[in-house]
Amino acid sequence: MAYDLLLSIIEQVGYAALFLVLCLGLIGLPIPNETVVMTGGALSAAGVLSPVPAFIMTCLGISSAMTFGYSFGRFSGAKLSSWFRRKKNISKFLDRSEELSEKYGGYAISISLCLPFLRHATPYVMGINKMKYGKFALFAYPSAFVWTMTYFILGSLLGEQVQDFANLVTNYGTWVLVGLAIIAAGYIVYRIVKAKNEKKQMDRPL
Repeated sequence: MAYDLLLSIIEQVGYAALFLVLCLGLIGLPIPNETVVMTGGALSAAGVLSPVPAFIMTCLGISSAMTFGYSFGRFSGAKLSSWFRRKKNISKFLDRSEELSEKYGGYAISISLCLPFLRHATPYVMGINKMKYGKFALFAYPSAFVWTMTYFILGSLLGEQVQDFANLVTNYGTWVLVGLAIIAAGYIVYRIVKAKNEKKQMDRPL
């Protein structure tokens, strides 16, 4: 359903849909960020969208959402923060973001990108904690670039299977990415070892 809704929005708005939907995710639009980025990659691979503007729109979308969360936390004031704390569904994510911040510092921003809901809560917490914008930008924007690139490439490889994979990520979070990273690392090591063995065989005297 989310995938079909996103395709409908893209048909009507074009590239701007990728940017807008990621920003509107802050107010509860029922389309996971992973689905948006992977759909951009899938449609680019299919020739429906051009890869460069599609990637730029998705990267700007998630970066803008993070910036909005940070700015909102920085300038929202104590009363609004207290109101959020009284909401159980919101406060639990804020508490988790606080834990990440205390344990990992600025790297919590990078880690939270891989965790639905926390990717919105953590920039807000960083703003509440008065993190300097320069430090926030140093962690947020490179992380957003890498995160977007990862899912964009995955989308281009998965094609029509984007929705199924997005559901896995939503349900199991970073475990899916960890598994893929292990498989990718194993394949790279295999290729390196194989190349070295082939080189040794070629260098042996006849």
